[in-house]
Amino acid sequence: MLENENIYLFLLILPIVSFLYSSVGHGGASGYLALMALFSFAPESMKPTALLLNLFVAGISFYYYYKEGHFNKKLFMAFAISSIPLAFLGGRIEVDATLYKKILAILLIFAVLKMLNVFGKERQSIKSVNIWQGLIVGGVIGFFSGLIGIGGGIILTPIILLLHWGKMKEAAAVSALFIWVNSASGLIGQISSGVVIEKASFVLVVIALIGGVLGGYYGSKKINNKNLQYMLAFVLMIASAKLFFT
Repeated sequence: MLENENIYLFLLILPIVSFLYSSVGHGGASGYLALMALFSFAPESMKPTALLLNLFVAGISFYYYYKEGHFNKKLFMAFAISSIPLAFLGGRIEVDATLYKKILAILLIFAVLKMLNVFGKERQSIKSVNIWQGLIVGGVIGFFSGLIGIGGGIILTPIILLLHWGKMKEAAAVSALFIWVNSASGLIGQISSGVVIEKASFVLVVIALIGGVLGGYYGSKKINNKNLQYMLAFVLMIASAKLFFT
């Protein structure tokens, strides 16, 4: 990966992506996958690398949101019970490269809409999650998380807000840990099926953590920079188009 001819530009953008995602309680896998697609990384290295980055960035983000008292354990458990085993199952499944690109392209559109705040806004009235709702939502998101190489927070957060299951920062805290457990489960599933993590991926972890630490700190305390979010949404749109038409 580090032999990519545009690797220095990639390394410059990477911490910006991790900053923005971490600031809203996400690990950033969809953003990392989009960047790797734009820079023509090998598809077989994209999934494990994105999940590895997720583990560290989402972990940092969760720490800051938890420290500020935003974590709702009951809400997290409603989704995690079914998501963890199904993320492992999804991680073990190898997807055809062409199909994988199309699925990822569609997912990135979802990520763009989330960045533009199209889905769900914070409400004062909060509803409880029924057991069957949590199992279905968590299971479906968990499976596709392992299959594609994401943590699922980019999908879970808007669902929590749309269905009024939690407030904004509460959803961010729950999503951060949800991403972490799904990323760990999906990565274990991939490793158990023979996938090897490149040593270069750990170099990317160090770079991504710079943005992740800053994003988690400021996101748990202060308002996010909307202009940067719009820029990221634009990058994700370009990556989506490249994946869909190549």
